Amino acid sequence: MAYIGVVGPSVASADDVADAVALGRGLGERGHVVVCGGLGGVMAAVSRGAAQAGGVVVGLLPGASRSDANPHVTVAIPTGLGELRNGLLVRSSDVVVSVGGSWGTLSEVALAVRTGVPVVALRGWRISDDDLTGPTAVSSAAEALAAVDDLLAEASR
Repeated sequence: MAYIGVVGPSVASADDVADAVALGRGLGERGHVVVCGGLGGVMAAVSRGAAQAGGVVVGLLPGASRSDANPHVTVAIPTGLGELRNGLLVRSSDVVVSVGGSWGTLSEVALAVRTGVPVVALRGWRISDDDLTGPTAVSSAAEALAAVDDLLAEASR
């Protein structure tokens, strides 16, 4: 079991929502704990997918109320930290997967890269193809799940 952070915009495209649901389902089926911001958009979609698979979802909420969490969060943690919760999410994760992109997503990806947490980017922020320290770019939820599997296997060696 690993803790997989999933980040993405709170106002997400239909493609991002569909991929986040599939990603969450795959993570839940693998027995991983999904860590997210606990609100809407990509966060709600990945939570829904994980919950459908019987998985555990930890929502690190920006505000002070557990009731702000989307209905698929298993454990709601109100941090009262606003965007600063992004650091908690990254530090709580063995791998971070970004789905889509927004400024908040970029901050989480940057924190993960800076702190050595591997990042898989599905239609998200990519530094450059020459930068081997940046996110691993993928184009589907299935590719994201395979990349997470590979990164976890590599880390256990």
